[in-house]
Amino acid sequence: MRHAYVCFLWHMHQPYYTDPVAGLASMPWVRLHATKAYYDMVHLLEQFPAVRATFNFTPSLLLQLQEIGEGAVRDLFLEHTQRPAADLTEEEQAFIIRHFFAANWSTMVRPYRRYHELLVKRGVDVRGQDLIKLARRFSTQDFLDLQVWHNLAWFGYGAIQRYPRLATLRNKNRGYTEQDKQEVLAIQRTVVQAIVPRYRALLERGQVEISTTPFFHPILPLVIDTEITKRARPDLPLPARFHAPEDASMQLRMAVDFHRRTFGRPPVGLWPSEGSVCPELLPLAHHVGLRWLATDEGILARSLEMEGRPWNRRSALYRPYRAGPPGQELTVLFRDRELSDAFGFVYYRTTPESAAEDVARRLAQIIQEAEQESIVVPIILDGENPWEHYHDGGERFLSLLYTMFSSRKLDQASDAVIQTSTVSEAIEAVPPVHHLSTLHSGSWINADFKIWIGHEEDNQAWNLLGYTRSRLAAVAPTLPPDRAEAARRELYAAEGSDWFWWYGDDFETDFKAEFDRLFRTHLRNVWRHMGLAPPDELDHPIIRFPLQSETDVVTKPVALLTPTIDGLVTDFFEWRGAGSINTRPPLGAMWKAEGPLAGIRYAWSREGFFLRFDFDQSAADRGRASQVEITIKSLSSTFRLTFSLEEPGPDHFVLTRSEGPDSWVEVGTYHSIGRKKILELMVPTKDLSLDAGQELSLSIVVLEHGLEVARYPRQWPAALTVPGPEFDAVCWRV
Repeated sequence: MRHAYVCFLWHMHQPYYTDPVAGLASMPWVRLHATKAYYDMVHLLEQFPAVRATFNFTPSLLLQLQEIGEGAVRDLFLEHTQRPAADLTEEEQAFIIRHFFAANWSTMVRPYRRYHELLVKRGVDVRGQDLIKLARRFSTQDFLDLQVWHNLAWFGYGAIQRYPRLATLRNKNRGYTEQDKQEVLAIQRTVVQAIVPRYRALLERGQVEISTTPFFHPILPLVIDTEITKRARPDLPLPARFHAPEDASMQLRMAVDFHRRTFGRPPVGLWPSEGSVCPELLPLAHHVGLRWLATDEGILARSLEMEGRPWNRRSALYRPYRAGPPGQELTVLFRDRELSDAFGFVYYRTTPESAAEDVARRLAQIIQEAEQESIVVPIILDGENPWEHYHDGGERFLSLLYTMFSSRKLDQASDAVIQTSTVSEAIEAVPPVHHLSTLHSGSWINADFKIWIGHEEDNQAWNLLGYTRSRLAAVAPTLPPDRAEAARRELYAAEGSDWFWWYGDDFETDFKAEFDRLFRTHLRNVWRHMGLAPPDELDHPIIRFPLQSETDVVTKPVALLTPTIDGLVTDFFEWRGAGSINTRPPLGAMWKAEGPLAGIRYAWSREGFFLRFDFDQSAADRGRASQVEITIKSLSSTFRLTFSLEEPGPDHFVLTRSEGPDSWVEVGTYHSIGRKKILELMVPTKDLSLDAGQELSLSIVVLEHGLEVARYPRQWPAALTVPGPEFDAVCWRV
């Protein structure tokens, strides 16, 4: 009798949203997916003990679940939820209006009357609209209800069944209290904390296998060598060569070590990020104890073609293979693309019954057409995102499917033994007999790497990554071990695939600008850990559209001024007519104002450049161990002005001039600075080598213990112009 081992591999992944220097996660997707897919999938499987499955958890996701569960990281969306609705500022209201409908509207907003009512009240498209004006339509109760629904709608069937209070709150529909909101958030955190222990319990009783992915989800072949791209796409323009096999090895080693600490045992299986493989990956994976990996059937087809063997899907796909050099071989499985993709992109469009029947039909056909007696059917797909498209989160469909396997109904229909199994169980039952002499280099998408390299934006990101890595390699031996390690971890985070996924024109999201900012933040953190100033390129977005217009960032001065440098607002007219630099984020931005500065003004006289800083009293305690770096760059020169924020000073600042990469020469020490109620300073324009009419860029960075905690402006440097001789006449007004 024929035997079929059906291997479900559910891939769970989120990129590393956390900025460990700021201790802030700007996006909520780990926390929200935790209350839905991660919890639902283990909850449902617990009810079908005869069903086996493999779950792939990326370490970057597990680390964030740990951080959220321990309350070790602030969450921007959570902070906006926790804020009492009556105390919301206009900026906070705008953020909530903009982002708290971020869910599948068909399955997670419209089914709930109040949530849908609030969406209609806001409107379905707010791009380019006045968010503060829209927010004025909303009452305090509206905002409170929206805060609750933004979190309540993300709970899946598992949490609803485990915590009946959630169902009661959903039925309440509207008129929530602050206490109701706190209940929702308390349950949310409890759910997050329960996820890893519940998967570990299934692992220990043998119902599931848990595999891993390189730690920060990099496209490992591209980290090994970006030139590998040419094997599948010789036509793509490439960045400067990035060649870091040591990083690839470390991403694997870190993943295995973290997995062992999390689950009590090391993994033996690997789902490489986006199914991306190449021959060079195999010995690296074997060296850290991994014994199998999985990728897409397109890789198998191309690999067989390279061997001169014809592609016969029916006979070739449903079996494991061996690949790799002697003594370093791994077993490789190739996903059934059609069946796997149906779970993610087809079945939510039909009834659960029809979907389950289609799976049964496909399996029966595969078994009937197979040439071998025992086969392995790998069904491998994203384990979190598809369920947002199912109206019940996929509960009915998966329950029917698991029931079919548990009851052995499929056996009778197919005249075969059909059982679910973990990947390791299937490989043991059906050992590989074929060895692939070569493995095609590509991913599950079109069997190449085009999504992550080749576009101008992708290549710019790779060049910045490569430059940063080369500087770290040179500097690391001189750093204290803890700082060198922190710098490397931030570099590894920047190697993650998700930043490159959103560069270029392959995919679109409202959060492109934030993914870009996070990538550059991780790289800037590398430089700060090295004790070096980040290159100017990291101050500018890589994506081609700005989050904020220049006029929103800088207000130009309308008068020449000569303020008194005493740290006080001497009189009403002292700074009247000065320019300003906005310290607040644009409305709806995925970040909030950080650091000690509430306002920045600047002014010019014929001989000097003046700056004024107004302090945010709520951040007054951040003056400890803080200093400010002001970078002023023109076409011909770059200067840096530094001073301490420690009380009671500062009484001086130091001006340095750039003489090349990481080389600064002191120009002098200046005492034209004063701090009392405000901070004021003046630097002579001649000492900055500035001429009338010259354009320059200005960046202000606040550091704590040498690490960046705030930047003004946030997205890119402010563009200023030195006043010319006609300035007074041009700006004259009544």
